[in-house]
Amino acid sequence: MQATIKKYGLYGLLTGLVIFLLHLTLGKDLSYSTNEIIGYISIFISLSFVFFGIKHYRDKVNNGVVSFGKALSIGILISVLVAIGIALADFIYTQFINPAWFENYYQMMRDAGKEDEIMEMTSFTAGLFMLTLVTVIGFIISLISSLILQRK
Repeated sequence: MQATIKKYGLYGLLTGLVIFLLHLTLGKDLSYSTNEIIGYISIFISLSFVFFGIKHYRDKVNNGVVSFGKALSIGILISVLVAIGIALADFIYTQFINPAWFENYYQMMRDAGKEDEIMEMTSFTAGLFMLTLVTVIGFIISLISSLILQRK
């Protein structure tokens, strides 16, 4: 089970990093809302490895069977690895690559008349937010995948 979690967690993490790097180089002139949509798409693509990891474990490691609980635990652990990678990428980007990101975002919100929606963040709190967000989305994907893939 550990080998499957590490393998598919690493696949998801690397996929997220590759999409992030492509986004950095190709998405410089895109609006914040477009970048946000691309960010969510990259999270879902990275977390697709939850489904494939559970399926691999069931079909290749465990002779075609997996309980709901085992599938859910595999999915959650893969999700956590993906979440750590995405959170680290977010932290590194806002701390070192583009430290002015928050101020630019706040200014864009002020210019749009959305001052009341501004939530002050640091690179650390943004990383924690991403870790939590990706883990929660990963839990939901793990739950759905476990329901679909469980086989006794």
